[in-house]
Amino acid sequence: MAEFTTEQIRNLAVLGHTGAGKSTLLEALLFQGEAIAQKGRVDKGTNHADFTAQEKDHRHSLEPSFLNLDFDNHHINFIDTPGLPDFFGRALLPLSGVESVLLVINAATGIETITQRAFEAARAQGKVVLIAINHIDGNGANLAGLLDEIQTKFGHRCLPVNLPNAALDDVIDCYLHPQPELQGEALFHDVASARDELVDTVLEEDDELMALYLEQGENLTPEQLHAPLETALRMGHLVPVCFTSAEQQVGIGALLELIIKLSPNPLEANPPQFIKGQGESALPVDVTQSSEDHALAYVFRVAIDPFFGRMGVFRVYQGTISLGMKLFIGDGRKPIKVGNLFKLQGDKQISVNSAVPGDICAISKVDELTVGAVLHDSHDEDEFHLPELVLPQPIFGLAVSAKRRGDEQKIAEVLNKLVVEDPSLHIAKNEAEGQTILQGQGDLHLQIALEKAHDLFNVDMETDVPAVAYRETITRSATARYRHKKQSGGAGQFGEVELTVEPLPRGAGFEFVSKVVGGSVPSQYIPAVEKGVKEAMNGGAVAGFPMQDVRVSLLDGKHHSVDSKEIAFVMAGKKAFLDAVQEANPVILEPIVEMQVQVAQEHVGDITGDISANRGIICGTQAQGNGKVEVEVEAPLATVDDYSTRLKSLTGGDGQFAMTFSRYDVVPEHVQKALVSAAKAH
Repeated sequence: MAEFTTEQIRNLAVLGHTGAGKSTLLEALLFQGEAIAQKGRVDKGTNHADFTAQEKDHRHSLEPSFLNLDFDNHHINFIDTPGLPDFFGRALLPLSGVESVLLVINAATGIETITQRAFEAARAQGKVVLIAINHIDGNGANLAGLLDEIQTKFGHRCLPVNLPNAALDDVIDCYLHPQPELQGEALFHDVASARDELVDTVLEEDDELMALYLEQGENLTPEQLHAPLETALRMGHLVPVCFTSAEQQVGIGALLELIIKLSPNPLEANPPQFIKGQGESALPVDVTQSSEDHALAYVFRVAIDPFFGRMGVFRVYQGTISLGMKLFIGDGRKPIKVGNLFKLQGDKQISVNSAVPGDICAISKVDELTVGAVLHDSHDEDEFHLPELVLPQPIFGLAVSAKRRGDEQKIAEVLNKLVVEDPSLHIAKNEAEGQTILQGQGDLHLQIALEKAHDLFNVDMETDVPAVAYRETITRSATARYRHKKQSGGAGQFGEVELTVEPLPRGAGFEFVSKVVGGSVPSQYIPAVEKGVKEAMNGGAVAGFPMQDVRVSLLDGKHHSVDSKEIAFVMAGKKAFLDAVQEANPVILEPIVEMQVQVAQEHVGDITGDISANRGIICGTQAQGNGKVEVEVEAPLATVDDYSTRLKSLTGGDGQFAMTFSRYDVVPEHVQKALVSAAKAH
C-alpha cells in the first residue's frame, strides 16, 4: 500500500438507521475510488462490508466493518456500522477512532430512531457530522420537506453543500465549484442562496474574514474559507448536507470530494482527552500526534476467531507503530511483539509495515487485547486511558445454561468472548434463582449472540426467560445497633456496630463511610463491616433483590481484645444493616424503559390502548410520513418484555420499535405485595 502522512488521512464512521443504504453507499464510494472493480449487493450477500456468514444470512450489518480507499492523494478509512436498534451499542464503538461521522438518511423514510440517536451521540463526542440523503432516485417529492425536517430536528445550520438537479441524475455543487449555469437547474431551493447561507455560517465567528468577504464583492476562495470552515465543523456550527443515489452512482464523486475537502484530517479535529491515573488523582494529558514521539494507540474493536485468535483494531494517536516493535498493553509490565500489522478491507487483511498517527490498523493473536486498551511503547504512558465508553444499558435478558452436561465451563468461556467482542452485552448472575443471564439490547441482539456461540464456538445453550432485574432501596434514614456474640468453648466471636442508612439519589449506587472515632471499631475491622453490609445488600431486605442507592455510615461499635475477629464484624455489619433497613421504609424498584414505536396511522389507537393498559405512559406522537406515526412511550420493563410479540399481533407484523433503559422507579404497592408474597413462597 502507498504510504500517507497524517494530514492525508480521513476517518469516518458511517451511521444511520437500517435501510438507509449505508453498505450500498460504501460500495458506491469504493467503486468510485477504484478500490473495487464491481459493486456488490446487500440483497445478494456480495457487498464488501457484510462479509460474515451471519450477515449474509440475515442481510443486515451486524458488526462494525472496515473499508478504505485511496483517492486524490488521500487515504480514507470508512467504518460501516449496524443500523438495527438492537445493535446501536456496537455502532457507537468506532466513534472513539474517527474524527467524522457520515450520517446516512433514507430519502423515502426520513429521520428514524437510530438517525436521531446517532446524530446526538456524534455531537456529544465532538465529532464532525456530514449528512448524506440517500435513495434520492424516485423520491424527489420528499427531498425539500426532508431537508426542512433535518433543520428542524438537528438545527438550522444543517445546510446543503449540493442540491439534486431536476432530473435526479446529478447534483449541483453549492460550495466548492458553484457553477449552476453549467450544471443545470436544481430540483428545489436556489444554488446562489444556498452558497450565501453556507458562507455566512462559516464566517459568523470570523469578523476579519467577513470584512474581507464584503471588500472582495462577497467572494472568497475555498482556500480562504478553509480555516473558518474547519472551526465551524468542529464546533457543530455547520453540518453539511449532500444528496446521493448509491444505486445509480449519483452524487458519489461529489461526496468523495466533500469528504476530502470538508472533513477534518486527524490534526484538525477535536482531539480526545486522554487521562492518566484513576479516581481523584487522575489528570488530563495531551497527546502530540507527532509521528516521532512515543507510540500511543487506542483499541476500539476486538474480534475473536476460534482459529486465528484475538484481533484488535486500533487508532494511532501518537508515534509510529511498526512491524516488529514491542508494545505494552495498558499497565502491563510484559510487552507484546507486533508480529503482524495490517489494514482491514472487509474480510481481507492487507499487511503494512507501519501506521502513523491518525491511521487505523489491526494486530492479531494477542489474547490480552480488550476494547478500551491503550497500546504504548514507553512506561511514560502507563495508566493512560480515554474516558470509559458509555454504551446503552442492556434491557433484555435470557437465562442461559448448558444443553450438555459438562459444558458449563465452556459456556462461561464463550460468554466471556462474546462480551469482549461486544461490550454492549452483559453477563449477570441471579444468585436467588441460580441463573446466568445474558443481557443485551433486544431479542435480536441476544439471538445473534447465541447463533455466534453455536456457529463459531460450537456451543449450544438452553435459554429461559429470566426474572426481571428488580432492585430494592430505602426512602428514609434509620439507625440500628447490633452485637454479634458467639461462645463455643475456647476463643469466641465478638463484634458490635452501630450504623445509619440514608437514601441516595436514584442511580447513585452505594456509599460506605466510616465516622468511627476513638477506635471503638479498630481500623482493621472496618472493611469487614463494609463486607457484611454488601452481602446484605446483594441478598436484599424485602424480596431478595439487590439493593442500591444507599449510603451507610458506620458510627460506633465495640470490640474485644481476644474474641473480636473479622467474621464477627462481618456478621454484625450485616445484621445491623438489615435492622436499619427495616426501619427505613424499604421499597422495590423496577426498570423503566423509553420506547419509540413506529406503526401505521390506523394502529395508533391499538398501540396506545395496549400501553396504557400495561402501566405505560404515552409521552407523545409524531407523524413520520408515508402514513406512519411514531409513538413515544415510557413503561415498566416487566410489562413490555414480550412487546415484540404483542406488537406483531396488534399490527399484523407492520410495526417496529426501539427500546432504551431510562431509570429505576418505585413499583406500585400492589406489585410490591405480589413480589414479596412470591419471594416468601419461594
